[in-house]
Amino acid sequence: MTPSKALVVESGGAPFTVAEVELDEPRPNEALVRIVAAGLCHTDLGVASGGLPFPLPGVLGHEGAGVVEQVGSAVTGIEPGDQVLLSFTSCGECANCRAGHPAYCATWLPLNLIGGTRADGSHTITRDGAPIGGHFFGQSSFGQLALVDERSMVKVAPDVPLELIAPLGCGVQTGVGAVWNVLAPPPGATLAVLGTGAVGLSAVMAAALTPAVRIIAVDRVPERLALARELGATDTVDASTEDVAEALLRMTDGIGVDGIVETTGNTAVLRKGADALAMRGTLVIVGAPPFGAEVALDVNAMIPGRKVVGLTLGDSETQSFIPALVELVRTGRLPIDRVISPYKFEDVGQAVDDVAAGTAIKPVLLFN
Repeated sequence: MTPSKALVVESGGAPFTVAEVELDEPRPNEALVRIVAAGLCHTDLGVASGGLPFPLPGVLGHEGAGVVEQVGSAVTGIEPGDQVLLSFTSCGECANCRAGHPAYCATWLPLNLIGGTRADGSHTITRDGAPIGGHFFGQSSFGQLALVDERSMVKVAPDVPLELIAPLGCGVQTGVGAVWNVLAPPPGATLAVLGTGAVGLSAVMAAALTPAVRIIAVDRVPERLALARELGATDTVDASTEDVAEALLRMTDGIGVDGIVETTGNTAVLRKGADALAMRGTLVIVGAPPFGAEVALDVNAMIPGRKVVGLTLGDSETQSFIPALVELVRTGRLPIDRVISPYKFEDVGQAVDDVAAGTAIKPVLLFN
């Protein structure tokens, strides 16, 4: 067993606390990674609050970035000393994985979000000899060390600043993938992004790199809307003063919006977005409300080719998608530094408070 310090959540609603844990030895398809930075995502906060059925106590974290210290016997293409970005894991064998859609792996939920163990039920993390929840997104990267699935690792160049690219593992690739992989706007398209948190602003930045001619950011916080304009939005809607559907329809002369990315997880906002779609328009659901949440749609309004589709992690194939994002960050074309706030991992409580207060968009915890 390898000792490490990690951020542990004891039970739903409990804070993150620093604790001594032990990591299992790497299996053939795993690596031991020294974590340098890890993004704090709303999914981590959702699990910590008890809103998702992950086994607690446990170690979360799914936007890790670090340096490989040890590799299992079957790991290829990655060696000790390599820098890696960590993302979700997948089986690699089901139909969706073979088709290049690992975010829709047949075993995605237990492998990433709710299992807390490897696929065979074995634990990756113990504390005082007792197993605790781990293997979160194949990494559980809220610690100085992480035991990581090979399919969760993407090798990156040695000079890439890991504290800058850590959010690519989930939030950024989700927002970017919603635009590039699902909406794929043609020349002249109009897009709208509902919610300007980390995922929404990533979608805005991605839209600015497409032939879309109009990018409308929607939020209730004026400062976020101002930042969205700086990152590529051509128009904004303040949802605290305007009806979202009415505003979007008015801004498009009643035609509606070609593509919408819904990031808030609010079902009322989702319905407003659906009501503002143009014929043959598509709304992409990214924000996740509590399990069991439902939304009513006007069926006849959907018949003219309107679509509402769900999305997991940008529907990205990480080994090709993430390196492209890294290069865009390196060259300044995807300026995610504008949304990042760094924190020492011991200050995770402050990071959580700042997210709740809206003063931090994407906290990145710094380890080691």
